[in-house]
Amino acid sequence: MAAGSGGSRGSGGGPGPGPGGGGGPGGSGPGPGSGAGLSSGGELHPRTGRLVSLSACGRTARRQQPGQEFNHGLVLSREPLCDGRVFTVRIDRKVNSWSGSIEIGVTALDPSVLDFPSSATGLKGGSWVVSGCSVLRDGHSVLEEYGQDLDQLGEGDRVGVERTVAGELRLWVNGRDCGVAATGLPARVWAVVDLYGKCTQITVLPPEPGFRPPTPIPTPPLEPSAPCEDSALAEPGTSRDEDFASMELSEVVSSALLSTYSGGLLSVNLSSPPAGEGLGSSCTATSPILTSNDALLFHEKCGTLIKLSNNNKTAERRRPLDEFNNGVVMTNRPLRDNEMFEIRIDKLVDKWSGSIEIGVTTHNPNNLEYPATMTNLQSGTIMMSGCGILTNGKGTRREYCEFSLDELQEGDHIGLTRKSNSALHFFINGIDQGVATPLTPPVVYGVVDLYGMAVKVTIVHNNNHSDRLRRNNAILRALSPEGALRRAAPATRAEPDRLVFHPNCGQKAAITHEGRTALRPHATDDFNHGVVLSSRALRDGEVFQVRIDKMVDKWAGSIEIGVTTHNPAYLQLPSTMTNLRSGTWMMTGNGVMHNGTTILDEYGHNLDRLKAGDTVGVVRREDGTLHFFVNGMTQGPAAWNVPPGVYAVVDLYGQAAQATIVDDVEVTPVPEPLPEGNNQVSPSSPSSGAGGSDLRFHQLHGSNAVITNGGRTALRHNCRSEFNDAIVISNRALRDGELFEIVIQKMVDRWSGSIEAGVTAIRPEDLEFPNTMTDIDYDTWMLSGTAIMQDGNTMRNNYGCDLDALGTGARIGMMRTPKGDLHYFINGQDQGAACSGLPPEVYAVVDLYGQCVQVSITSATGPMDNSLATSNTATEKSFPLHSPVVGVAHRFHSVCGKNVTLEEDGTRAVRAAGYAHGLVFSTKELKTEEVFEVKVEELDEKWAGSLRVGLTTLVPGEMGPGSGSGPGLPPSLPELRTKTTWMVSSCEVRHDGLLQRMNYGRNLERLGVGSRVGIRRGADDSMHVTVDGEDMGPAATGIAKNVWAVLDLYGPVRSVSIVSSTRLEEPEGTQTPSPSLDTGSEGDEDEEDEEHGLGGQDPVAIMPTALEFLENHGKNILLSNGNRTATRVASYNQGIVVISQPLVPQLLVQVRIDLLNQQWTSSLVLGVITCPPERLHFPASACALKRAAWLLRGRGVFHNGLKICEKFGPNLDTCPEGTILGLRLDISGGLHLHVNGMDQGVAVPDVPQPCHALVDLYGQCEQVTIVSPEPGAAGLKSAGTQGDMEKADVVDGIKESVCWGPPPAASPLKSCEYHALCSRFQELLLLPEDYFMPPPKRSLCYCESCRKIRGDESHRRRGEPPREYALPFGWCRFNLRMNPHLEAGTLMKKWHMAYHGSNVAAIRRVLDRGELGAGTASILSCRPLKGEPRGGFEAPGENCAPPREEQPPPVLLSPSLQYAGAETLASKVQFRDPKFQRTHQAQVAFQVCVRPGSYTPGPPSAVLREPPDPHFSPAELEWVTKEKGATLLYALLVRVE
Repeated sequence: MAAGSGGSRGSGGGPGPGPGGGGGPGGSGPGPGSGAGLSSGGELHPRTGRLVSLSACGRTARRQQPGQEFNHGLVLSREPLCDGRVFTVRIDRKVNSWSGSIEIGVTALDPSVLDFPSSATGLKGGSWVVSGCSVLRDGHSVLEEYGQDLDQLGEGDRVGVERTVAGELRLWVNGRDCGVAATGLPARVWAVVDLYGKCTQITVLPPEPGFRPPTPIPTPPLEPSAPCEDSALAEPGTSRDEDFASMELSEVVSSALLSTYSGGLLSVNLSSPPAGEGLGSSCTATSPILTSNDALLFHEKCGTLIKLSNNNKTAERRRPLDEFNNGVVMTNRPLRDNEMFEIRIDKLVDKWSGSIEIGVTTHNPNNLEYPATMTNLQSGTIMMSGCGILTNGKGTRREYCEFSLDELQEGDHIGLTRKSNSALHFFINGIDQGVATPLTPPVVYGVVDLYGMAVKVTIVHNNNHSDRLRRNNAILRALSPEGALRRAAPATRAEPDRLVFHPNCGQKAAITHEGRTALRPHATDDFNHGVVLSSRALRDGEVFQVRIDKMVDKWAGSIEIGVTTHNPAYLQLPSTMTNLRSGTWMMTGNGVMHNGTTILDEYGHNLDRLKAGDTVGVVRREDGTLHFFVNGMTQGPAAWNVPPGVYAVVDLYGQAAQATIVDDVEVTPVPEPLPEGNNQVSPSSPSSGAGGSDLRFHQLHGSNAVITNGGRTALRHNCRSEFNDAIVISNRALRDGELFEIVIQKMVDRWSGSIEAGVTAIRPEDLEFPNTMTDIDYDTWMLSGTAIMQDGNTMRNNYGCDLDALGTGARIGMMRTPKGDLHYFINGQDQGAACSGLPPEVYAVVDLYGQCVQVSITSATGPMDNSLATSNTATEKSFPLHSPVVGVAHRFHSVCGKNVTLEEDGTRAVRAAGYAHGLVFSTKELKTEEVFEVKVEELDEKWAGSLRVGLTTLVPGEMGPGSGSGPGLPPSLPELRTKTTWMVSSCEVRHDGLLQRMNYGRNLERLGVGSRVGIRRGADDSMHVTVDGEDMGPAATGIAKNVWAVLDLYGPVRSVSIVSSTRLEEPEGTQTPSPSLDTGSEGDEDEEDEEHGLGGQDPVAIMPTALEFLENHGKNILLSNGNRTATRVASYNQGIVVISQPLVPQLLVQVRIDLLNQQWTSSLVLGVITCPPERLHFPASACALKRAAWLLRGRGVFHNGLKICEKFGPNLDTCPEGTILGLRLDISGGLHLHVNGMDQGVAVPDVPQPCHALVDLYGQCEQVTIVSPEPGAAGLKSAGTQGDMEKADVVDGIKESVCWGPPPAASPLKSCEYHALCSRFQELLLLPEDYFMPPPKRSLCYCESCRKIRGDESHRRRGEPPREYALPFGWCRFNLRMNPHLEAGTLMKKWHMAYHGSNVAAIRRVLDRGELGAGTASILSCRPLKGEPRGGFEAPGENCAPPREEQPPPVLLSPSLQYAGAETLASKVQFRDPKFQRTHQAQVAFQVCVRPGSYTPGPPSAVLREPPDPHFSPAELEWVTKEKGATLLYALLVRVE
């Protein structure tokens, strides 16, 4: 609730008079409802946390320094709480600097003697605190998911605590009781409030009456079909009708389902106790959730890293990023026959291999010594691990089910039950996986092992209100299918011909219009749980089609459609259908997923781009193929071998809010399969337009591989639990000169190593597929990483590309030339001959190994022309991807530790003995941003510890190798303290051996052979460590300029080799010039240059023809406006577009930024490519272009992914909406960047031609449009904004924004959020528009972001003689119209500039007068009012001295707005933002031109809270003038806090 709102709740008010509030007569006694007044608990104790200040008679508390400190804000009530009275506070102020917010509770500790901790969670000795949505006792969590999340409360919201007569703690939020948070409170407790994190100020409100137990009302006995738990959901004092009205639609559906099957409910026993044991003989409205020993809970005794909470229903493994085992938990009692033990996965971490394991054991937890992992137990234990069953630690069934526990996600459910026939069954998301073992001991305990990725789980009870629909579905599944069909006989006796939706739908979905319409009633509150299925199975060839009726624009993603083999009557519906891991095919976006795994990445029209009124459909053909339709058009086959009898599925996900089944929409007929197999594919698929090539993947493949998409796509299933056995091979031998090319579509970051590719002479029918293809020892040639291998042996290292470094979107091709040579192609670029002497017939082979999960054959597959069939020149080959910088390889210094031996010309270091004395240094100082990187080559596992890496100011030559008799080098890096040294060891950062920081980056103790570690000194004097190419962020700051890289081969790391290079020094003449911005005096502008353009510049050519973007673009791009506008419609990348026409010398090609999304970081990338773009396969981002690409990103210039220039021009990441960016080739081939028409200089010299302009809509940038120059524009003047400026604009402001000012067509309100906020405040002043300049010259923002973008200096000079003034940093300027009768240009150039603080009440009068201090005037005219004497009263608030007699009052001015805008001179006013309904404070001032000689400088006369501007002399900070006509209004200034 926003501050000031709340109406009758009184949330905006404080203590005051009223009924009962002031006591009895005279206000001296306790009145009704006063609870003895505030003195009994309404005031705060004077002893507080060290950052708290109290005010308002001890009722208001404020945390000081809220921008620098987030804790030490503890306050307590003055007196102990009275039973039954609510101690309530109102949140007055919050900041967004921190996470977390207000915490509230009670404590038995007396505040008079309390040693205040930094936060409430540090209170011990009988303290209960509600933090977020958890309840803590003495700092330990005792209840999770309680009440309302306090972190979500806003300014004006009220929160209180109450101790009841029964000793219970209750939380109240905005007058609503959240229930019992704790019991057993002592009789004497004080209220505790912690102004923590975002919460910075609270006020105590008058006490309120608390909880009153309801008077029991006799009620009729419950019907057998009404579950007892429903009555527990009704709040006291509410009727059943009211309760029903407040129920969500999913609850109503659940109740209906339960009523339908009421005949069998009472006999079903899933996980609840038998009748009479659990709930007892009756249910009441206050019945608590079962927590007795009969309810399944986790046992108190558990693994050493387990933390139990939520009444022992939740188990969590501590330190999940450091430890992967010791997470075993067991049930508190044995399982009963047919009792379901079910858990929900709450949290996973993506760091380890392996995940949750679940099962049963005969061991009593009271007597068991818990092992590190349950599979280590060698007796009485049956566990499901992965997709197999282990008995007593040994595998008994390798493939128990098609699910793998390692593949499950957060929110998935896993259950088990021991049947009465002793069979053990496992359930995944409610689906029975069958018999795991037929003989289970009679007495077993449930056991869960939170191993690897699994961190947190919760037991799911049947009386869990949030899982009601899940429970109902489980009840339906527990009933026999025959029984369910018997009960539903009237509905199924005659199967209806018309397709309708099944009534069993997602929790947030509803079915209306006789089953023809499905909707999410609260689509703006939730984005999932909208799954609906058809009421019957689809017939072969029957089209199921729906029309999108309604969409919301709040979420990402949209409708998804498909089929499933699951009957909706028994299906436990997931939150989204792609979470279902069996029998399901779904089209989502423009991809196709099978059982939650993507099998087609590029298929058909993107469903996320559909609008209301569009239709989508699905059909299963008789041959088992599945086709999708969009607006009646078939998208081609999406899947094969789909079984018959599937149900249609629609997932109303994200934006999709309502859909209706349609029968009368015509669809294009599905084409018959081609004679040679199903070769049809949509135009957007990876293999579309393949030139008729019949190359496919063979039907024979490795055991973990799956072939889909008509043989064009291969993937490895169970990719997170399996890393090999996924070899695929071409369906025929390659012809000479024929390219077999694949594109990597999916990768996982779990494994080391990646795709391997090559050829083999072994026929697929004769090949016994091994684990990996490099295991074959005959007739096979493979590329693995950078190594060429023949028959499993390495025959060549450091080939021209590294397959392990390729990412998603990269293309790999193989070709056998007529000479018998094998060539590889990376992204279409020939890497040269890999080997020779290949036999005539070889098959292409791909090993989906390690990180690589899915590939597809591309359209480039097929015969190649002669130019592509031969090797390119060396200059066209890309640099090896593992070398981050082009240049000479780094070397180790000859001075090193005594146990170190340097090899291979100083590029390899080996520790020959021991575990220490392994220091090595770089030969030279590291340059700024230079990376010194090594690769671990050998480990000695008998030692502990880790590699240590850092920077040191020690010159290696100053100390010789360590020896027994000399000082030498110390044995380890932490002992190197003679010079300043920064280092990282394990995950600790140390400075001269002293610990500075813990938990930094990845733990270096976990490095393996092949791991790469680098060290870098940043341009901001920070030290960065990289691991396997990933920057771990700044480890330390304040690093000295001259530093050497230092490594310590300590412990297990025995040898390393250098893989980085030092940068080559560029010749002085080839360095890219950096343009300098004009920072001279504003009065020195040359009028002749202004009229005729900038001298010395090449004229810019006019666009010969209309430019447009090429149809070949990134997959997330949508073109419109005649292909002149490009919009990124999804994600943050895949947004590359290229202008179709090549750049012509002197042609200025410009694009305008139309739309930015602040959700992302970084922004668009601009540049040129010299390769033909028509067939180019664009990567995810332009930075991945490794051939013939020159890019401008941020403030850097990049060539083929390598930075070649820093700090060029303005930062493109900070361009506001409306900015126009242009590229131009000059006559000599230099590439120029233009920003809003202003040439920023040559970014890249000698660009090859022809070249095409490229734009990457990355990060924040979501839409650009090609901008055409105005007709007749022949020079820079027409392309920019300076040529048509008025003199007044050039003099002040526009010159300041000459780099970044919004172009004429742009709206200034889109520049930044602060600008928009100030503009909304200016509109609230209701000033006539005629006073202000029209757009785009209307306003200019001087917030920190905008001024830094423009590069504004803080001070400028103006006038004759020149005098300095400060720019209005932190304010927003609204330019005023000048008097047309004045010589504005002359005044602007010769007069001085100053500021005058004002107030809101005086603005209109000043504007009407046209100057400051000219006497009183009417609001609507410039004549004096009839009833006023001349020289009448000047309204207070103008910072003018009182008038004397007939003299005009003196006017106070200052060249510094820091002084003129002080609160004593420019009073603040509070207002509510009409857009976001937030309260702000605003100030106003005027920027004026002052005639030289009309004022007298002097010291400041106003009393200031802060020191004046130190830039100006105190003797000249305040200017005073009494002359009429001495000032000219230039602009209105606004500042908002």
